[in-house]
Amino acid sequence: MTATLERAAQPASSHRVQGGLLDPRQLWRSLPDAVGKLDPRTLYRNPVMFLVEVGAVFTTVIAIGDPSVFAWLIVGWLWLTTLFANLAEAVAEGRGKAQADALRKARTDTVARRLTGDGREEQVPAPQLRQGDRVVCEAGDLVPGDGDVIDGIASVDESAITGESAPVIRESGGDRSSVTGGTRVLSDRIVVEITQKPGESFIDRMIGLVEGASRQRTPNEIALNILLASLTIIFLLATVTLQPLAIYAKADQPGIADSAALDGHGITGIVLVSLLVCLIPTTIGALLSAIGIAGMDRLVQRNVLAMSGRAVEAAGDVDTLLLDKTGTITLGNRQAAEFVPVDGVANEQLADAAQLSSLADETPEGRSVVGLAKTAYGLRERRAGELGNATFVPFTAQTRMSGVDVDGREIRKGAAGAVLQWVRESGGTVAEDVGGIVDGISAGGGTPLVVAERPAGGAARVLGVIHLKDVVKQGMRERFAELRRMGIRTVMITGDNPMTARAIADEAGVDDFLAEAKPEDKMALIKREQEGGKLVAMTGDGTNDAPALAQADVGVAMNSGTSAAKEAGNMVDLDSDPTKLIEIVEIGKQLLITRGALTTFSIANDVAKYFAIIPAMFAVVYPGLDTLNVMRLHSPQSAILSAVVFNALVIVALIPLALRGVRYTPSSAAAMLRRNLWVYGLGGIVAPFLGIKAIDLVVQFVPGIR
Repeated sequence: MTATLERAAQPASSHRVQGGLLDPRQLWRSLPDAVGKLDPRTLYRNPVMFLVEVGAVFTTVIAIGDPSVFAWLIVGWLWLTTLFANLAEAVAEGRGKAQADALRKARTDTVARRLTGDGREEQVPAPQLRQGDRVVCEAGDLVPGDGDVIDGIASVDESAITGESAPVIRESGGDRSSVTGGTRVLSDRIVVEITQKPGESFIDRMIGLVEGASRQRTPNEIALNILLASLTIIFLLATVTLQPLAIYAKADQPGIADSAALDGHGITGIVLVSLLVCLIPTTIGALLSAIGIAGMDRLVQRNVLAMSGRAVEAAGDVDTLLLDKTGTITLGNRQAAEFVPVDGVANEQLADAAQLSSLADETPEGRSVVGLAKTAYGLRERRAGELGNATFVPFTAQTRMSGVDVDGREIRKGAAGAVLQWVRESGGTVAEDVGGIVDGISAGGGTPLVVAERPAGGAARVLGVIHLKDVVKQGMRERFAELRRMGIRTVMITGDNPMTARAIADEAGVDDFLAEAKPEDKMALIKREQEGGKLVAMTGDGTNDAPALAQADVGVAMNSGTSAAKEAGNMVDLDSDPTKLIEIVEIGKQLLITRGALTTFSIANDVAKYFAIIPAMFAVVYPGLDTLNVMRLHSPQSAILSAVVFNALVIVALIPLALRGVRYTPSSAAAMLRRNLWVYGLGGIVAPFLGIKAIDLVVQFVPGIR
């Protein structure tokens, strides 16, 4: 919990969606997998790159029958284009496989201690467990399967799953009863009821997802694939008509397999294939799968398990974000903010009494009172044992107050009504301004604790009020402002009364709040938003959150929560950090932006290839086309070869960007579109002009290239 709060308290800038840099060694490690993906039975799923491979095979056959330096160079770079496309996907999958290997270490041939019907124990291999079986786990045992604790309480090491070394508490009942197979019990004894189906444990699903084996194409990805296939068909039809056009232009046709000249006498099959490969959207076709896999990988790096790529994309399109107040927006524990004395009482006197009454109070609220007295008034933090014959009065639900009796002096701290009644029953009077102070704190969303004392032989009196308040996590207002710039509406969900809820909502900067919320209220709110055509995301950890998690478009369940919650959600946060939902939305948007940016770049860079290849092929027949040769390329052969080489190299150059993702900054849709067009649209036009010209300056010196 401490680690979670520390992460949550970091500045908003630290939550920016980042990506790991590409390790060059990963390219070499992924090369065998990339070669294996040349199998047409695998590659046919990517129509763009499948066509490139068919073209590579076709040109290879031509080059064997009529060899030349130009022909074999084209053949080599076409095969490299296909290989580089496979390499992008293999690198993305390789990063996931490295994580999967670490997860496999958590799976062992565990022997489970299954309880029989008569209460005896029998040892069975963990894979033989079925839903409903009950197993016993004691200190040192590995939990044999996913399930819920139905008896006992234990400290559990979940580092194999979450990467966090700090143990967590799992107990029967409540919202922290879920345990995961492969984790280790560190203390005590628990009885676990298995909830997983055979072969569908949490770790099995994690391994499958991070390896990409279970990654299905999302609707947006399918739509983009259809678009790319359509463009490919259009360019294919355009290319096959060029040979009849050359015949119509009465250009000499030495043969479709003749690739030697390119001096105006004809268009060869190799040139036609080169033209087709350069014009179809090979760049995004090569990187599309890698972008999707990398998006899932970025979530896994943040210890979030997405059950499908569709959930990641939905996170990028979220319109409404529902967040629980306690533990998400606030730190989860009220803290003392100030001491407000009544008339005639000094601040130091109230602080001293408040500290004395809280010395034995080990709750976070009690500790904060002691801390405030020390930091604000310089009072030395005393220990309960230093007070000698002091008698501490514990808090109870009946009295609603606590305190201390020391040296004949009685001090009480607690709810206003309870303490004021104690004062009156002790023969004291209540100062007139107490009610106003209490009401003012309550109106501001805080919790008032009244402090009173009865000195030895004297009458009881009220000293003042401690102002307890929910502390909003550092940077939350800035993060909600970022979400607002994204066009996302934030709604705080709380069980507090409307007055308190409004005060916290105003301080945190959320757009709206739902007070005194019950499970059915959450469901109703989600349905209202969805009926308005909006996508909704929310977090939850309890069984009572399961219906709302299932209803939400993006439901993030806490790993510490119940199995019902994890089954209902389409994402699981292994760190059980509710603020992670904001990062998930940013990662989803980054995925969509990356795909859009590289698609824009891929289509735009075809423009430069038109200026390289079309003049090279037709300038002799149609001299007017020579004006399009703005790059002044050396020769038709060098122009075509330079375009093919650039087409292959740009894929490798963009692999790190596809894996890392385009840097995301919150802004409006119009601003993102402008940036996309200026950076990746204009960049997609300029970069190939520079790249093809630079390659041409080198290629013209290759022997055999005219």
